[in-house]
Amino acid sequence: MKEKITEQSIRLFEEKGFSETSIQDIVDTLGVTKGTFYYYFSSKEELLMDIHLGYISEILSRQEQILGDESKSFKQKLFDIILMLISDIKIRGRAAKIFFREMKNLSPEHAALIVPKRDQFRLNTEELIQAGMKNGEFRSDLNASIVSFAILGIVNWSYQWFNPKGAYTDQEVSEIFVDMILKGIQLRG
Repeated sequence: MKEKITEQSIRLFEEKGFSETSIQDIVDTLGVTKGTFYYYFSSKEELLMDIHLGYISEILSRQEQILGDESKSFKQKLFDIILMLISDIKIRGRAAKIFFREMKNLSPEHAALIVPKRDQFRLNTEELIQAGMKNGEFRSDLNASIVSFAILGIVNWSYQWFNPKGAYTDQEVSEIFVDMILKGIQLRG
């Protein structure tokens, strides 16, 4: 039941927004009582925190698996991270929207559980860029921190527009992103 409450809440939060969705809306769509909701969550905000924590914990774990694969180049690891995030839109696109859009609705105490994991994801990306710069795979004249923010900004915004059933596959979008990131968009003469 906890998973059903979470799934239904993600759908409602995406459609109506966190603030506009009531606990009554959630339980009505499931045909259960508020008591059922409160058995699993003490508040709507705790539910939101649980959604955030589940999302960031999962992608951070998957990122760390990619980074730990010593057989891959830094370029391949970067591609795999981007592909993982884009592919995730097919499976958990709504949760991604909630993660990025509704963070502002978390209390400081709940945000304190999420922000370090979000920051770790970014720092892992930055360390990947730095390591690729050090070994000569990536240009060394760039600021790894800014490059990491740029990469994550590009990829994380794709949940707003990427349609997994659209004209381009997650693989193709990831290839375009990585090609653009690694080569830039300036025509070299």
